[in-house]
Amino acid sequence: MSQAKISRIETGKILPSVVDVEQIVAALAVPADAAEKLVALARVANVGYTSWRSLARTGLWRGQLEIKALHESSQVVRQFLPAIPSGLLQTPDYARQVLTSTVRGRPERDVGKMLEARLSWQRVLEESERQFEFVLTEQAVRWRRASPSVMVGQSANLAALSERKNIDLSVVPQAGEIRASPLNLFVIYDERLVTVELFSGTVALRDPRDIGYHLELFEFFRSHALRGEKATDFLRSVAEDFSREIE
Repeated sequence: MSQAKISRIETGKILPSVVDVEQIVAALAVPADAAEKLVALARVANVGYTSWRSLARTGLWRGQLEIKALHESSQVVRQFLPAIPSGLLQTPDYARQVLTSTVRGRPERDVGKMLEARLSWQRVLEESERQFEFVLTEQAVRWRRASPSVMVGQSANLAALSERKNIDLSVVPQAGEIRASPLNLFVIYDERLVTVELFSGTVALRDPRDIGYHLELFEFFRSHALRGEKATDFLRSVAEDFSREIE
């Protein structure tokens, strides 16, 4: 570890990672009990929780701007999507349905502002120097979050996005045995941050071991997914299934 980094940690300019603390206590020969406590504190410090209620106080739409900034500061963004397509992949009609409150207790939101912010940060997908990798479950693709006509457009949009050079979009089919459970939506920014979405808010993980574990999860589910032309053809078939419901 460089002296410059140690100085930034000492002055509070950066938060030391768990690995940083482990290296420091080892270098200083800190007694085992004290070292264990310091490492435990570092793990706590490297996990942050933000509730939707706290964001609602200043406007939930501002959260969309924070997400945009995270994407713009990353070269590789990986998203595991077990429930619905993420904001980056949503059509305007589908996004409006997702952003509109339907469950009592959800914080109030300005749907118009949130939609505008969400659609604006979708433009990051057009930046060819960035790589985006998405793993969706078939459930996420087929979940009827909107009317059949909206779902046709949403499925067709996924198919079109899957053909872009800087996008790797795969779908885990329901057929077949997969020995792991898709519990939460999570996003990996490069290999420096993981955000996990809950019903009530978002958890941010910065511990390298947590990040490594989520990278393993991502690759595990992707290893069971349809990719490339197979994923594109599957998504087009889903759009056709929804279109038949309109006829």
